[in-house]
Amino acid sequence: MNWIVDYIVFPLVFPGFLFAAAAGMLSSWLDRKITARIQWRRGPPLLQPVYDVFKLLGKETLVPAGASQTTFLLAPLAGMAAATLVSTLVWVSMLWPDRGFVGDFFVVLYFLMVPSVAVIVGGFASKNPLASLGASREMKLMLAYELPFLLAVMVPVIQSGGAVRLGELNAHQALNGPVAGSVSGILALVAVVMVVQAKLTLVPFDMPEAETEIMGGTFVEYSGPPLAVYKLTRMMMQFTLPAAVVLLFLGGVRFSGWSMLWSILKFVLLLLAMTLIRNTNPRLRIDQAMKWFWGPVTFLAVCAVVLAFLKR
Repeated sequence: MNWIVDYIVFPLVFPGFLFAAAAGMLSSWLDRKITARIQWRRGPPLLQPVYDVFKLLGKETLVPAGASQTTFLLAPLAGMAAATLVSTLVWVSMLWPDRGFVGDFFVVLYFLMVPSVAVIVGGFASKNPLASLGASREMKLMLAYELPFLLAVMVPVIQSGGAVRLGELNAHQALNGPVAGSVSGILALVAVVMVVQAKLTLVPFDMPEAETEIMGGTFVEYSGPPLAVYKLTRMMMQFTLPAAVVLLFLGGVRFSGWSMLWSILKFVLLLLAMTLIRNTNPRLRIDQAMKWFWGPVTFLAVCAVVLAFLKR
């Protein structure tokens, strides 16, 4: 029966696809609700993300003439599969640390790139000039933020003595306190929050889809279920990325007593910070975003790594 749990229940039900999709929709609703309150609006009802996804699932799928049909339709599925896998690995490591495997940390880092790559591939496959421009911006944005991201997430590894299992990173913080309790951890956490904002292409890093400039960019030719999959993947990542940050820097999640409330509060505060950033900053140009990540953010991440080696 173990294989049923490992290969069916975990990836498809909990903590895989269904769990990540439901929690992602809730995270999206919280983001929109907080945004509405900031703007003195009422905001959407709780089930609005569900309505949005199911409405798109009922629409017709249109494939533009001249597009690479197979690539165009499979790209959204690849991104959603990667988001599901990341959610599964992150939550299995927090709930059952002994069920992880050596190097699952690197697997998570690898698959965190796939949703962005899927957007790039889908944009270019559509053969639309605006979609290609959006895909080009997404590619440049990835080149900008991956370096500081990889440097920053090495801080928990260094502090734990070289652990590359997510379960070991979680256990180390349970014994020694959160990584963010140190100076190096705080600097790395700030850098990672900036990168998460860019990975989700939230303002000020929403230039790949900028509706006021390129009419949705990479998504301009998508409709129906493929667009629903892209939207759902974005919601899943909006939940999964903060969860990964909580695991790596804030001591993970505990499901006992007051620890459960503190775990939920950590996630909500992280989501609140991301929402405030996107509601208080204008959109950057792609060259400004690249300078920002290769300049101040990378410098911050390098300082965090140096301080981690110095045990600060």
